[in-house]
Amino acid sequence: MASEIANADIGPGPNSGSPSGDAREWLSLEDPHEHRTWLFDVTFLASTWTCIYGAGCPGIDPEPAPELALGCCTHGAYVTSDDDLAHVRSMIAELDAEIWQLHCDPGEALWQDGEGWWRTRVVDGACVFANRAGYPAGTGCAFHLLAQRTGRRPMDTKPEICWQAPLRREDHETVTGHVYTMVREWELRDWGGPDTDVSWWCTSQAQAHVGSRPVYQVLRDELTAICGDVIYSELCSDLDERVDSAQLLPHPAVRQRS
Repeated sequence: MASEIANADIGPGPNSGSPSGDAREWLSLEDPHEHRTWLFDVTFLASTWTCIYGAGCPGIDPEPAPELALGCCTHGAYVTSDDDLAHVRSMIAELDAEIWQLHCDPGEALWQDGEGWWRTRVVDGACVFANRAGYPAGTGCAFHLLAQRTGRRPMDTKPEICWQAPLRREDHETVTGHVYTMVREWELRDWGGPDTDVSWWCTSQAQAHVGSRPVYQVLRDELTAICGDVIYSELCSDLDERVDSAQLLPHPAVRQRS
C-alpha cells in the first residue's frame, strides 16, 4: 500500500525554516479494496485539538456565549443521507422527556429546507435536541445522553454530521471513476466563510488545542468508521512514527500561539 507525505502548495514546507501561516501536510494512502485514494490532513490529525464543550467553549454564534453551553448546536444538524435519516428517526423514537428537554412529536423534530435537505429543527436559538444549561438530566445533546443511558458510544446515537465533526469527509470522483477522498478538519470556509452567521472557530484557535493525545488516536472510532480498519491502521503506523520523532508540522493554531 503506497503512502506519501506532501505539503499543500500554500507556502513553504516544514523543512524550509518558515512555513506559511496555513501550511499543512497531507498523507496519501491507496485503498487496497477499491479505486480510491485517501488524503488525510495530518497537520490536524496529529494535533492536540480537543473538544472543549463544557470547558469554556464560546459556541458558534458571532458573540461568544460560553454560559449558554450550546457548543456547535446553534444551527441544528443536516441529515446527510437516507440511511442517516432512518437512523436519526430510530434514535428519536428512543428519546423521552427525562433526557430530552424539548421533547416533542418525532415528526416535528425534523424539517426539510428549500433544497430538500432534512435538518433538525431549531428552537429558541439552538437545535431541538440540545438540552439547555441546567437541565436536570444533563446539559447538551439528548442523543449523547441516550448513549450514556444505554451503554452505547455517542457516535452510535447521533446524526452522522454530529459524530464526525470536527472531521470532514469529501469524495471527489474523476472521469475515470477513481475517487479521491479527503479527511480533514471543518473550517470556516465550509460554512460559507466569514460573511455567514456561523463563527466556526474551534479547530483554528489555540484555545482548543490543549489535548493530551493527538486527534487520530482520540478519534479512533470515528476515523475507523470513515475509512475502515485497514486504512486506519496504515494511518496510525505512519503517524505514530512521525509523532514519536517530532517530524510533523505543528498545526497553524499552535504556530500562531508560539
